Amino acid sequence: MTTTHSLAAERLTLGYGDRAVVNSLDLTVPPGEITAIVGANACGKSTLLRSMSRLLKPREGRVVLDGKEVHRVPAKELARTLGLLPQSPVAPEGITVADLVGRGRHPHQRVFSRWNAEDDTAVAAALEATDTTTLADRCVDELSGGQRQRVWIAMALAQQTDILMLDEPTTFLDASHQVEVLDLLTDLNHARGTTVVMVLHDLNLAARYADHIVALAAGRLHAAGTPHEVLTKENVRAVFGLNSHIIEDPVSGRPLMLPIGRHGVRQPQDTPARPAPVPTPR
Repeated sequence: MTTTHSLAAERLTLGYGDRAVVNSLDLTVPPGEITAIVGANACGKSTLLRSMSRLLKPREGRVVLDGKEVHRVPAKELARTLGLLPQSPVAPEGITVADLVGRGRHPHQRVFSRWNAEDDTAVAAALEATDTTTLADRCVDELSGGQRQRVWIAMALAQQTDILMLDEPTTFLDASHQVEVLDLLTDLNHARGTTVVMVLHDLNLAARYADHIVALAAGRLHAAGTPHEVLTKENVRAVFGLNSHIIEDPVSGRPLMLPIGRHGVRQPQDTPARPAPVPTPR
């Protein structure tokens, strides 16, 4: 079942101190789809995500959820609809994995209410989905970076929101776990209709897993649309300053970006020489 929640940014300008990071940006998040936000370092991706989840107040413009400005929605009410996994979350010292994941249930706890079977089920499902069940009794401080990242994702899943925002969810993960996490988010999207918005650095993973890609350049919206519409060699050059070839991904049929570096192009001397023909005996 697809969520019907609408989320949009309207003429959004964001910054820190005297420095503007995002300028007059309009953006609509397609409900029930997976959106990937891509762009060069320091282009405003994480800043945009923080503002859309109410962690950063706009200088100008507004973020609107179901017709209401997110900064006017009570925090707990917002947390039942929209969840955020920030880029570098910090766990309380000494907390166990199970306790940290359980904190994802806080928005669902009412005054004087007790932990119930529904909370147990949600936490157990989140641990299982992220392959962290065996870590439940361990302290988060003891985990590797990849294990810790999966635990934070489990906490976000336990929150069971209709909109899930993740800032670089594949950070610290090896190639296998990157694919597992993105498969997990896709399963969540397909099974529950959860709207997923995530910042990704890997353009090819974004193209493979996202229904909708938003490309930022210098704090402005450069392109938005399907992977085929956004991942073009012209857009890659404009957004990243990188020359590339775009081919069809043989696995997904989506576009696949092959970067062209100064030392990555086959030179004439790299071409294998053809063997000289063997003279035919007379």
